[in-house]
Amino acid sequence: MPLSKNKHKYIQSLRDKKHRTEHSTFVAEGDKLVSDLLDSMHCQLLVATPAFLELIECKKNIRVDEIVEVDKAEIEKTALVKNPQNVIAVFYQHKGSPSFSDIETRLSLALDGVQDPGNLGTIVRIADWYGIENIFCSKDTADIYNPKTVQATMGALARVRVHYVDLVEFLHSQQSQPIYGTFLDGADIYTQNITSNGIIVMGNEGNGISKDIERCIKTKLYLPSYPKDRATSESLNVSVATAVVCAEFRRR
Repeated sequence: MPLSKNKHKYIQSLRDKKHRTEHSTFVAEGDKLVSDLLDSMHCQLLVATPAFLELIECKKNIRVDEIVEVDKAEIEKTALVKNPQNVIAVFYQHKGSPSFSDIETRLSLALDGVQDPGNLGTIVRIADWYGIENIFCSKDTADIYNPKTVQATMGALARVRVHYVDLVEFLHSQQSQPIYGTFLDGADIYTQNITSNGIIVMGNEGNGISKDIERCIKTKLYLPSYPKDRATSESLNVSVATAVVCAEFRRR
């Protein structure tokens, strides 16, 4: 059956944060991404071809309010991405906050003004790879439910919770645990004592960590280039730097 004009309009409206916030929903597209999200997130609307519906037939206990079966042409007409596959899904946004025990005994990430949706999505994927379940974002960080960000998470959004907070206030409330940050004038990460719990702060793509957040950080870390006396790039992309830092913390 074709997708109604109202549903088409609704999906298109979720390009904009205003409408995502109003409805507390977001769009995910692509067979693997949607399949992964269905395992743990409540789906409001699933618009899919018979091929995708056959693919998820074996899934149990998934929560889907409404399924609309369509052909590929309908998917292509409605999709927000350039190269659509067999499904468009509207999911409800995550609600709730982590418990203090989750934060105090585990490793978490904090993002200070990360602007690029692709960087944010990649960082969520990195967090998932290294078993980091919570990311705390300043309110000027990119929106996790931006369609570009959702696509970049590659399904990791199903397992990683992203929380938007007053980051200065949040870090002040966590002063009983280690708080790390990456700086060009920090100490070599490979020679420092680092812990299996705590919060790692990563900064804005162009400006790094802001002064207000810097005052909350207990240990400044630096990722050295190799070899030390060789001329090199000024800095690493924030998602690449996050991957290197997380790998070192987990290696220890």
